[in-house]
Amino acid sequence: MKFVAYERKLQGTGASRRLRNADKVPGIVYGAGAPAMIELDHNALFFALKKEAFHSSLLEMELDGKSQQVLLRDYQMHAFKPRVLHIDFQRVDKTTKVTKKVPLHFVNEENSPAVKTDKCLVNHVVTELLIQCLASQLPEHLTVDLSNLAKGQSLHVSDLKLADGIKVVTHGKKDPVIVSVSTQTAEEEAAAPAAVAPAPAPTKGKKDEKQNRK
Repeated sequence: MKFVAYERKLQGTGASRRLRNADKVPGIVYGAGAPAMIELDHNALFFALKKEAFHSSLLEMELDGKSQQVLLRDYQMHAFKPRVLHIDFQRVDKTTKVTKKVPLHFVNEENSPAVKTDKCLVNHVVTELLIQCLASQLPEHLTVDLSNLAKGQSLHVSDLKLADGIKVVTHGKKDPVIVSVSTQTAEEEAAAPAAVAPAPAPTKGKKDEKQNRK
């Protein structure tokens, strides 16, 4: 993804406040050289942050007519307003080794024997993983194919098909589970009981009929 940034010449709390009032977002780019103070258009950045790839992939930043490759490292939002207050990027090149969280995309779940044949529930235990790789190898996401998932089976990190040079950081856990399968309980399988219709209240006509018989 590509975005445009502009050099930020004024610094400090007052200058940042004026930028935000002008619908700009102050930011910084660090790594591989001297830090650069930047500013970005708020609305363009706000909508870019809604895209998954903006958080997990290598970005191309245009600054002063030159392109640089960066990674999103951090950003701050207003406590209750939909406003971006500040953003940090890391400047990288092809030889930079990065550690970054990437989302998991689960595919073919509905066609797996666990779901299609045995009517099991598939639990996505984790939805993102921390990986280490060169910046040039950073994937936007990792695909988890569930087409062969069967009843009573679990998928672990070791079951993922990763490109050479990509390593999952597990923080000491031997082989974490990423997907598990569980059977539905009897209560979940049973259909909801039909509501019992209330008995109709006696009509005024029937009451009058009884009184006439007397």
